[in-house]
Amino acid sequence: MAQLHWTLFLYSSLLLLLCLLPLLHASAGDSDPIYRACVDQCEKTGCVGKNCFQHCKFSSDGKSIDGPWYLQEPLYLRWKQWDCRSDCRYNCMLAREEEREQLGHKPIKYHGKWPFQRVYGIQEPVAVALSALNLSMQFHGWLSFFILLYYKLPLRPDKRTYYEYTGLWHIYGVLSMNSWFWSAVFHSRDVELTEKLDYSSAVALLGFSLILSILRAFDVRDEAARVMVAAPLIAFVTTHILYLNFYKLDYGLNMKVCVAMGVVQLLVWAIWAGITRHPSRWKLWFVVVGGGLAMLLEIYDFPPYQGFVDAHALWHATTIPLSYFWWSFIRDDAEFRTSILLKKIK
Repeated sequence: MAQLHWTLFLYSSLLLLLCLLPLLHASAGDSDPIYRACVDQCEKTGCVGKNCFQHCKFSSDGKSIDGPWYLQEPLYLRWKQWDCRSDCRYNCMLAREEEREQLGHKPIKYHGKWPFQRVYGIQEPVAVALSALNLSMQFHGWLSFFILLYYKLPLRPDKRTYYEYTGLWHIYGVLSMNSWFWSAVFHSRDVELTEKLDYSSAVALLGFSLILSILRAFDVRDEAARVMVAAPLIAFVTTHILYLNFYKLDYGLNMKVCVAMGVVQLLVWAIWAGITRHPSRWKLWFVVVGGGLAMLLEIYDFPPYQGFVDAHALWHATTIPLSYFWWSFIRDDAEFRTSILLKKIK
C-alpha cells in the first residue's frame, strides 16, 4: 500500500509540474541579434564565413533560380538536402555557439531546439538511432506475442485465441511501431510534415494506450461496454489530432494533453498493480515506476553533450528496457488469462 501511495503522489506531481511548465515558442537563440544578423546576411550572400551553399540562389522577386520544379531533383533523392534558410540557421548557430563557448557561456536553444551536430545530413543522430532501437524492440515484442498466442498456447476450436485482449494488443503493437518509425524520421529531418506525423502518431498511441489500460484494468470483456469506453476517448484523440494538423500546432496544449493521457494510464496501471494478484505484477510495477521517472528527463532538460546526447535522447534510451519488460508482461498476461479460462472449461 505504501508503494501505491508513493506512485500516486509521484504521478500527480508530474502532471501538475508539466501542466504548469510554460513552453516558449521562441528560444533565447532566436532573439540573439548577432545570430539574426548572421542568418539575414547568409540568406543574401549564401555564405557563413568560408562556408557557402549552392542552393542559396534567389532572383530579385525572392524565387529560387535553381530551375522549374520539374527540372529539379525529385524529393525522394533530396531528403537529406537542406534548403538555404535551414543551412544558414544551422551554420550561424554553430558559429554563434563557438563564440559563446569562448566567452564562457552555456549553450542555448535556437528555434526550440538545442544546437545539435548533424551527421550525414541527419539532424539528431543519437535520437534517430535510439528511435530505431525502440522500433526494433516493439517489433520483437509484438512478434513474440504473436508467436506465443498462435503457436504455443492452445487455441479455440474456431482457431481464435482464448486471450480476450489479443486484438487490442495487436493494434497497440502496430501503433507503437508506427510511432517510433515517425519519431526516427522526425529526428532525422525536422520539417512541418515530419513534425505533424510524429506528433499525431504519438497522440494516437497514447490515446489507445489509455483505452487499453482502462479495458484491461477493469476487465472489460463485453464488446458493447468496450465501445462505450473507447468511443469518447477516440473522439477526443481524433479531434486533437485534427486540431494539430489543420488548425494550429499548439505545442503547449499538445504537451498537456499527452502528459495527462500518459499520467492517467500510468495511474490506472499502478492502482491495478497494487490490488491485483497477477503473478507478473512486479513487471508492471517496474514499467510504471520506471516510466514515471523517465518522464523527469522531459522536465529537467539539458543541452546535448558534445552536440549529440540531450535529455530527450536519454528518454529514448530508457524506453528500450521498459519496452522489453512491458511486452514480457503482456505475454505473461496472455498465458495467465489463458490458463484461467482453460481451468474453467475443464
